[in-house]
This record gives sequence, C-alpha cells and structure tokens, in this order.
Amino acid sequence: MLNLFSRKKSLRQSGLLDGAIDNHSHILWGVDDGVRTKEESLSILSYLEECGLKKLWLTPHTMEDVPNTTEGLRERFEALKTLYHGPIELHLASEYMMDTLFAERLARKDLLTHGEGRVLVETSTWSPPIGLWETLGDILDYGYTPILAHPERYRYMTEEDYAKLHDRGVLLQLNLPSIVGHYGEGSATRAQYLLDKGWYCMVGSDCHRSKVIRDWYDRQMLSSKLLKQLEPLMKGE
Repeated sequence: MLNLFSRKKSLRQSGLLDGAIDNHSHILWGVDDGVRTKEESLSILSYLEECGLKKLWLTPHTMEDVPNTTEGLRERFEALKTLYHGPIELHLASEYMMDTLFAERLARKDLLTHGEGRVLVETSTWSPPIGLWETLGDILDYGYTPILAHPERYRYMTEEDYAKLHDRGVLLQLNLPSIVGHYGEGSATRAQYLLDKGWYCMVGSDCHRSKVIRDWYDRQMLSSKLLKQLEPLMKGE
C-alpha cells in the first residue's frame, strides 16, 4: 500500500500504471476526433508499454456527428492488431452519445459492448439529452449495464443526480485528467466528490493525443491520499 506521508508523485512514478487498466481512450486512429495516424497509435502504445499498462480499451465515439458503424470499427481494430504485437491487451468498445442514433442502435442491439453486457455512454457537457433517465432505463431494460463516461464533466449534474445514478446501478467512469483540473476546477471538485463517495467503478485516460497522455502520466503530481484512492480503480479491483 502507498505511504500516506510520502511526497507527491506522478502516476508513472507511483507505479500505479504497472498492471493498470485504461477503460476509455481514443487511440484507434482515423475514426473520430482522437488519434489521426497509425504511427501515432503505435507510438502511444509503445509509451504505455513502458508505463506497464496491462489492458487498454479503445472506445471511439459513435454519435450522429460521428456515425461510426460496428463493422467499420471492428475492421479498423483488426488493422491495428495486425500492426501491434506488444504485451498490452487491446479491447474494442465504443463511447456512445445518448442521441437518436444511439436509440436506433440500442433497439437493434447493434452495440460494441465494454465487456459482458456493459455499454459506455456519454452526454453533452452542458446539458442532458432529452429523456436522460428514460434512456438509461431503456439500456437497463434491454439487458445492458450503462457505464457513464466522465460524469464529473457534466456541468448540469448535481449531487442528487449522482446519487440517483448510483442507486439505479449506473456505473461511473472517472477521466483521470479531471482530478488535476484539466477540464476546469468544477470538474476537479466533482471528481473528488465522487472519489470520496466511492462511486467510481473504473478509470480511463480519455486519451486523444500523445502529448497530452505523456504530460498527464509523467508530469502531473498527485498527493499520496489521491494516489491511494486511485489504486483500486487503476487495477480494476
């Protein structure tokens, strides 16, 4: 276990990345606003190998503005696997905006799941989709468990909303950069609140660019208390 009285460390210095799981990334090249080239995808994977990452979920966007298909994403994923032969376990899912396209895909059960029966979903940062709670209910009714990506980033959510999500069995995924204010002080405050409540089930880098993830893992210094809170989430415990 980590010493609560030790000095601040980066994630890489702390050793928490060794054997860790990244549940949310945009490292699959050329399919959304994330990584653009296969060369950058492979460069990031090489860096993550050095960090000791065990498992990586590739979760490109699917939404009305980025209408990726299940088949298309699988084809690009297979192309990456032909190029990458390192030790990191690669898994494919998608981050679905809860919009009209998602409702259509859900009705057909045409979804790339995040593990057995789990679906990674998101909303706008600024406002909830029409029928947010009904859509989450529909996901559950279709036999899936929703994972809400980076709930700390949703400025419209209240503490009562988070409690309602938790009570309904919606899993919550923390964006690691949120806790150092990458998305603003509000997101950092909400992330710490949810960490203190113990309501996060997993973490993800939400990596879109090589420079950002290297800066986050190597240079952002975290307190021992925060590292201790992250430890079980990083390892998937």
